[in-house]
Amino acid sequence: MNKTVDYIDAEFKVRENPEDHRTELRLWLRLLTCSNMIEAEIRKRLREEFDTTLPRFDLMAQLERAPDGMLLGELSRRMMVSNGNLTGLVERLVQEGLVERQVSETDRRAAFVRLTPRGRADFTVMAKQHSEWIGELLGGLNAREQEELWMRLGRLKGSVGAARDRPEPPGKDQPPAAD
Repeated sequence: MNKTVDYIDAEFKVRENPEDHRTELRLWLRLLTCSNMIEAEIRKRLREEFDTTLPRFDLMAQLERAPDGMLLGELSRRMMVSNGNLTGLVERLVQEGLVERQVSETDRRAAFVRLTPRGRADFTVMAKQHSEWIGELLGGLNAREQEELWMRLGRLKGSVGAARDRPEPPGKDQPPAAD
């Protein structure tokens, strides 16, 4: 099976009829396809090499950046997942000895989590390998092309943020006035 041709991605319909799609839509689909391809490959490699998942890696990465640990609620906000989803993930990592959890002395509802020494050591190995994988996946672009793409994606990020933060026109969500 030829991996570059034999799967259907977000751009599949655009390739069939490119004239039916605006440039902005084609660009968004290209970005989505690239992101999905990279994520799928990283998930596969984490599973095969470390018997772990991307959410576990992401959780450990957040905790690695906070050596003293953080409240579960803050971790939930940073990872953009619900406390409920995060609680199960943290519990499994606690059982494996990679993360430790302490209940706050001042607020029994708040839990504080941090990597254990073993968790920190395991994450260091995974993070180094992850960095090498990303280098390999983006290696088709030279350093100048990578820098240029980074700058252009920064401009795109600004454009998306500006459009998202633009106030709604007055009355957009209100029914038309009766005559």
